Amino acid sequence: MPMASTINIPNRFKIEVSCKHKAQSMIFGIPIYNFFMDKNTIPLLPVSQDEINSILWSACDTFRGTIDASEYKNYLLVMLFVKYVSDVWTEHYEELKQKYGDDQEYIRRLLARERFVLPEGCRFDDLYRQRNESNLGEIINQALEQIEEGNKAKLAGVFRNIDFNSESNLGQTRDRNVRLKLLLEDFANSKLDLRPLRIGNLDVIGNAYEYLIAKFAAGAGKKAGEFYTPAEVSELIAELIAPQQGERICDPTCGSGSLLIKCVNYVKRQGSKNYSLYGQESTGGTWALAKMNMFLHGVDSARIEWGDTIRNPKLLENDRLMRFEVVVANPPFSLDKWGADDVKNDRFKRFHRGIPPKSKGDFAFISHMIETTNLTSGRVAVVVPHGVLFRASSEGKIRGQLIEENLLDAVIGLPSNLFFGTGIPAAILIFKRNKIERNVIFIDASRDYGDVKTQNILRPEDIKKIVAAYQNRESVDKYAYVASFEEIKGNDFNLNIPRYVDTFEEEEAIDIGAVQSEIDLLETELSEVRSKMIEYLKELKYLSGENYD
Repeated sequence: MPMASTINIPNRFKIEVSCKHKAQSMIFGIPIYNFFMDKNTIPLLPVSQDEINSILWSACDTFRGTIDASEYKNYLLVMLFVKYVSDVWTEHYEELKQKYGDDQEYIRRLLARERFVLPEGCRFDDLYRQRNESNLGEIINQALEQIEEGNKAKLAGVFRNIDFNSESNLGQTRDRNVRLKLLLEDFANSKLDLRPLRIGNLDVIGNAYEYLIAKFAAGAGKKAGEFYTPAEVSELIAELIAPQQGERICDPTCGSGSLLIKCVNYVKRQGSKNYSLYGQESTGGTWALAKMNMFLHGVDSARIEWGDTIRNPKLLENDRLMRFEVVVANPPFSLDKWGADDVKNDRFKRFHRGIPPKSKGDFAFISHMIETTNLTSGRVAVVVPHGVLFRASSEGKIRGQLIEENLLDAVIGLPSNLFFGTGIPAAILIFKRNKIERNVIFIDASRDYGDVKTQNILRPEDIKKIVAAYQNRESVDKYAYVASFEEIKGNDFNLNIPRYVDTFEEEEAIDIGAVQSEIDLLETELSEVRSKMIEYLKELKYLSGENYD
């Protein structure tokens, strides 16, 4: 009989596993060895963030070249979600089994009260064992439906837009089955054991999820902006807006939720977990990513709605717009057909300062954000293209009224090529309720960045410099300028940053005499070189002594 191996972990987590035959313990009638992908041994060493990231990114090879990154990201991220909750479920079951023995009914009742319920037959291992079935896509879809049904409060509708049996995305039956089988085998990697005992804390999974989204965004071209804001920009916004404990935080165009997560992390760094999180996203697949992102970061109470924020705002309270202390967003730049005709009689009166042009929805999102802020302590941070700072017509009218109302607090110019899918420079506008001083600080941070391959990034020192300038609120030569209301009004409410921050660099005076001396010296050296070349050519008989000129 083969000898059993024992993992060297605390007694309450000990599992005995047979190297060749059945495990001694069973989980709902399934041998424990199945829960660990039929491996002969269970990994003992903790896995690092980089290892998890590398394994997950390698799994993308299953789809590269056959499916666009904006599409296949959904399959990878859903499978990561299923793998994680399956491993957590397995570990919790083992804890309870060690404590209550073979009382399966009691264990089931306890598991039903967990943060997450995983119905029978829906674990990752259940899918893995059926990887050779001819209807694999259908099997995965059915498992996802049951997971939704078992967790309605948290996941209702999350998987409805992600079809593992899609011929248009995954190919015809044979090709689709091959791709899905390879995907399951990639996630069955023994190093991708995501039990909390092994990975240590939830942030590892949340970080892996964010890592994948960032990688997908880098390869998704123009579509990337629909679901992802670069982590460094999100971090900068969180630092600038500084959400505090107990505040309500909202992103009305939340994408996959990365900006909201950065705000959560800021509050946590202040030593508090007291916050409320809200978001809305118009694209169904991206909304699903946001819901999973919240769950994987342990933010179960977040309210993320699916729908068009401008045409159909869903974050309501007593049939009125909810109000928040913090509103942050990276809306789509200059969105065409944003709904100008639909909001002329907006029942929430969000556009009382004017309706933006039909082909540019920037001020529509800004207007919505401001109208959803708390009237005493509300503040907004929004990413915009530079045209928002100076375009005239209806946009100029709205911009002027916002400044007249003393709502605009800061204009921060960012480097170009920060955002996936567009190389244009952007700016961050900060609005605040109940401002006392009638001035605006302008910061030109466009020249401070790190260059990574084809993408620019904000380095920690760049973020620190911007935040310090904003908080200190003092003019800094060639970097920041505090402009009075009268000065901005005198510029006809044009906010173009070079009007306020002078970044012109004086060129050094040219010493004409020194330049001429250098030219004379070079000509002398050139003449000497020519003479030597002619002599060498004569020796090699390429030139006659009479015709070398």
